[in-house]
Amino acid sequence: MADPPKTSFPFPPPEQPSSVKMIAVMGSVGLIASVLLVATFQLTSPQIARNKQAQLEAAVLEVLPGATYFKPFSPTGDGGLAAVSEDDTPDFTFYVGYDSLNANALVGVAIEAQGQGYADVIRILYGYDPACECVVGMKVLESKETPGLGDKIAKDPAFLSNFEALDVKLGPDGETLVNEVVLVKQGTKTEAWQIDAITGATISSQAITDIIWSSTQVLLPLIQTNLTTLQEGS
Repeated sequence: MADPPKTSFPFPPPEQPSSVKMIAVMGSVGLIASVLLVATFQLTSPQIARNKQAQLEAAVLEVLPGATYFKPFSPTGDGGLAAVSEDDTPDFTFYVGYDSLNANALVGVAIEAQGQGYADVIRILYGYDPACECVVGMKVLESKETPGLGDKIAKDPAFLSNFEALDVKLGPDGETLVNEVVLVKQGTKTEAWQIDAITGATISSQAITDIIWSSTQVLLPLIQTNLTTLQEGS
């Protein structure tokens, strides 16, 4: 039997790209992408930082009703508090609010705190009034809680009303709170140190309660001890 006729091509078969060329092209693309990412980060990070600072400044005045301006203070390491200058980079900062319409009277102290929520870490800012020894405002700065449920900690009016006069009084020793800040079932709050939970978002509600309880135990004695410094700081 005769062999089948051979097929002839008018052009030579295309040259296959070498692995070296492919790696070089992929490396170049990766390098360009990396440069673009770094450049984008460098260009946008200052604006992001400014936006966060503006958000924080607005939140300070929001959680300290009656304050018209504020000054940053930080712990000195020896049990004291001192005003923060522009060149300082303290590990922790209190934001002390004053009322320029009332002889620059001390209104309160805004305190940042954080803790684990249902989905991720929750960052909050709460206002403390040393005169009534109570929390007078709370603002969620950062949260990834479940939309429609856990995220109500930032916008539910009934829940936020818990922090309009939350009792965090210190005992005679000036070191411990008289009553523990506790979460209760929604609609069963009977005491000023209790927090009504959000139905369907108990974990997120408990997270806020735990954050405030932990923070106030540590920081309120320091604030009360240094009230004279804060009052004179206006």
